[in-house]
Amino acid sequence: MIALFIARVVGKVVATRKDEKLEGIKLLIIEPLKRDGTPCGKPLVAVDSVGAGAGEIVHAVKGREASLPLPRAGAPVDVAIVGIVDRPDAGEPRSCC
Repeated sequence: MIALFIARVVGKVVATRKDEKLEGIKLLIIEPLKRDGTPCGKPLVAVDSVGAGAGEIVHAVKGREASLPLPRAGAPVDVAIVGIVDRPDAGEPRSCC
């Protein structure tokens, strides 16, 4: 089962060294959100597969499926940003909390 949740981008990670399969891929810090938009849980480092920016609300996926949107198979990824939320009022988003 895919663990899809919403989060807010709160920062970026600068890495002088990382796994070669992650070269050229942006790492962002995201804060999981409840359904009402309030933060919940600890911040996470996520790979950005969609070009998200600071302050944006995003869809993220946790677990084994997180590396699927990346161009290189087998990248060591636990959390990935897979979409940007354009309209947070368009339905009931799932929270991770």
